[in-house]
Amino acid sequence: MLDVVRLDSRYGRIPALTGVDLQVAAGELVALVGANGAGKTTLLRTISGVQPASGGAIRFDGQDLARLSARRRVQLGIVQVPEGRQVFGPLSVEDNLRLGAFARGSHDMLEHVLAMFPALEPKRREPAGTLSGGQQQMLAIGRALMARPRLLLLDEPSMGLAPRLVAEIFAQIADLKARGTTILLVDQNARAALAIADRGYVMETGRVVLRGPAAELLRDPQVQQAYLGL
Repeated sequence: MLDVVRLDSRYGRIPALTGVDLQVAAGELVALVGANGAGKTTLLRTISGVQPASGGAIRFDGQDLARLSARRRVQLGIVQVPEGRQVFGPLSVEDNLRLGAFARGSHDMLEHVLAMFPALEPKRREPAGTLSGGQQQMLAIGRALMARPRLLLLDEPSMGLAPRLVAEIFAQIADLKARGTTILLVDQNARAALAIADRGYVMETGRVVLRGPAAELLRDPQVQQAYLGL
């Protein structure tokens, strides 16, 4: 479904991605792990069209995305849940969700999404800014699901959450995968991300340095020492 080939991206003169190759097949959950500053968020932003590429190619179902805007990529089914949730605090939970269907999808998804995240149902009329961090993360994922994503890009969904909520969020992500959603997941919690993934990539300083089945990466001594605290 997604084929990233020799992708480069820059912030001014500073290289952020260098020669990145990455593939995601339909129905897969692929985890992208690495230290802060490794380029993981930049890669997601470049795939979604928020950050421009300076070289290489991104193909979605064989279509070259180089000249397509971020909006057009959403219309094709590439939907990103940004780092830090970025919900619209003054707007109600329901209005936040409905905004997710603006460029693609359907407002008919609303009740389905609320059923997936039952903690949001009793708060649907309340301002999103009054929600807890975990509830805001559920809202951010639900807003993305309103767009009926074919490829869901998740950026640091466990950031700032208590361990119990982290486990809940990852269980929901695994459930989305079981329902057939194709997911590219970035998270600092490398153990949890790889535990639910089919395959994984490890990034350092804008490059992919390791790749393989997620179970093998979990057993890799280099990954264990650098990212799993073993």
